[in-house]
Amino acid sequence: MKAFLSPRSRNLIVSSLLGGLTACAASPTPQEAPPVATEQPPAAAPPPLSRTVPSVPPFETSGRADFDTWRADFARRALQDGRDPTVVYDVLRDLKPLEIYLPSDTRSVQPQSDVSEQAEFAKPIWDYVGSAVSDSRRTNGRAKAAQLAGLLSSIEVELDVDAEAVAAIWGMETSYGSYIGDFDGPETLANMAVEGRRRTFAENELLATMVLIERGYATREELQAGWAGAMGQTQFMPSTYLAHAVDFDGDGRRDVWRSEADALGSAANYLASIGYVSGEPWGAEVIVPDNFNFAFANGDKRSVVEWRDLGLYPMPGAALPSDPFAEARLWLPAGARGPKYLLFRNFDVFLSYNRANAYAFSVGLLADAIAGRPGPQTPWPTDVRPLSVSDVKILQAQLNRMGFDAGAVDGIAGSGTRRALQRFQVSRGMVADGYPTEAALSALLASAQPGISALGASPG
Repeated sequence: MKAFLSPRSRNLIVSSLLGGLTACAASPTPQEAPPVATEQPPAAAPPPLSRTVPSVPPFETSGRADFDTWRADFARRALQDGRDPTVVYDVLRDLKPLEIYLPSDTRSVQPQSDVSEQAEFAKPIWDYVGSAVSDSRRTNGRAKAAQLAGLLSSIEVELDVDAEAVAAIWGMETSYGSYIGDFDGPETLANMAVEGRRRTFAENELLATMVLIERGYATREELQAGWAGAMGQTQFMPSTYLAHAVDFDGDGRRDVWRSEADALGSAANYLASIGYVSGEPWGAEVIVPDNFNFAFANGDKRSVVEWRDLGLYPMPGAALPSDPFAEARLWLPAGARGPKYLLFRNFDVFLSYNRANAYAFSVGLLADAIAGRPGPQTPWPTDVRPLSVSDVKILQAQLNRMGFDAGAVDGIAGSGTRRALQRFQVSRGMVADGYPTEAALSALLASAQPGISALGASPG
């Protein structure tokens, strides 16, 4: 017979058992003394962890206060960025102001960092091409290509970039390694930073220079460069070196200063990384039909088939891409009277080296010359004087005032300015080639203020 317990009795027994178990769990073992209950203040929070930023010794004065102030501040920021203190000091300690960036006489000419004064933008296209793709440079390029045929063939196979394109970059940048610049790379970058217009760019390149040294790619003394800080036989900026330089000769170093293999291999690696298409042309000179509408040369891309439908066909000896649907834009480097070119993807790749159309055009022409292909067959209109930098600024300002949006008034007749001029020319029923000439500027000023046609007249 089962014993019967009331619910109240069962609850009392369960409570007693649970209380005993709790007491047992709280009791110390025989080897332990019970803790002494004392009033303790709350524990203080541990101090936050801090990183001590190293410092460098004071720099000797450069003789210019703004230069010294910038250098001390940049050194502090480089250390905060994690750069090695010894490298920071070695890179910055002996730097001095350069007249081309920081003229002692503020009335002197603009420094070379003023892009509108560079030859790519200031010279008429035929003068620039005549110098960049000179007879000697073409002859030397063919000789160098023959001398280094084995190396260039290996680069072509391994990196899938045409040998003549690599050789042309080499020729344009340093005349095949004969002149790599006699400036100290960090010094030019420091001057560019203090001068101010490209400070962020220059400071980032200086930080990349420090990383380059820290990784053992070059010593401080080896950083010979051109006036803008580009280094080696194919003129790499420090950040480009870090991203694309290769040890093509296999000696354990990426020596773009002394090793032709490393310099050319690095240039090819860079071109390949931004989309160079091996075996395809960079551009082709074309013939246009009579009464062609040059407003089509506005930068818009069309397929080769579409350009053929508009009546364009290649000049004898000019090659088109194997793909008839490859896209190209029509470019008039000297207006409607000069040579006319369809520009393909590889032209844009050349532009990555230097953003001037004249530069990329010259690289393409030099590559063609090295490979034995013809240059422009249409004569240059040398009787037409292109506008000076100051004249282009007047043109840009007036186009902007009239609502044609030429963009910044910087004296550079780039694609934006040419398209704006084209829109004006179309609105007036003129030949819309967008080529900035004295006649174009006079027409623009006369249209804005009837009776005014004198070049350089102040636009109202």
